[in-house]
Amino acid sequence: MFTVTSANVNGLRAAAKKGFVEWLAGTSADAVCLQEVRAEEAQLPEEVRAPEGWFTAHAPAAAKGRAGVSLYLRREPDALRVGFGSSEFDGSGRYIEADLSGVTVASLYLPSGEAETEKQDEKYRFMGEFLPYLKELRVRAAADGREVVVCGDWNIAHREADLKNWKANRKSAGFLPEEREWLTRVLDETDGGYVDVVRALHPDQEGPYSWWSYRGRAFDNDTGWRIDYQMATAGLAAKAVKAYVERAATHAERWSDHAPVTAVYEL
Repeated sequence: MFTVTSANVNGLRAAAKKGFVEWLAGTSADAVCLQEVRAEEAQLPEEVRAPEGWFTAHAPAAAKGRAGVSLYLRREPDALRVGFGSSEFDGSGRYIEADLSGVTVASLYLPSGEAETEKQDEKYRFMGEFLPYLKELRVRAAADGREVVVCGDWNIAHREADLKNWKANRKSAGFLPEEREWLTRVLDETDGGYVDVVRALHPDQEGPYSWWSYRGRAFDNDTGWRIDYQMATAGLAAKAVKAYVERAATHAERWSDHAPVTAVYEL
């Protein structure tokens, strides 16, 4: 079994004080992909920067206190790469990948955007560069006999079933038609060629949501969004036997506004 977890930690230093360290000590995951770390490696406490039993790799953003992605692996990878060959985004702390035996595991933090602003233009530029890379990665990995799983906060709810209040968010970043169409391309077997592992195992479920606003009682009412995904190549997705959101029992027990998304693959 090969277990992978993806989690947007909403600031790793803050999450470490709220329960992340205990969660990491208790997880059975073989690979953990983190997003929105928002810290330089030297700023992280030792038990977070290099916990015993893990190989860790951190890719902070050049802009202090923003973005940042990390990988926690049970063993040292065959190869490690930061960025995807983008002159604009490789220093932005949004992508890191590692080659393990038979599989490449990546952590992605796609820009959140903001409708009708420069932030949305930036998001579209990222998407425009990243889809060709996803295809290239799939082909390259296949040539090396590897499957691929790209985990992370994709900041797009693909379908109406992926957010509670979809009607009210049709003009909001994260559910815009252009964003959803792009994700459809990622998942088109003749285009991007990836599979949404959670949705493949739970085709008719509302959600399961992975992000809830801290405002109001969104978590208590399960008024959430499903924007954290494990996107895998078809061969790996076919080996997924279980996928679920590790939703906290109560609002007080959360260590992020996102919940970890875990999948178990029978390799």
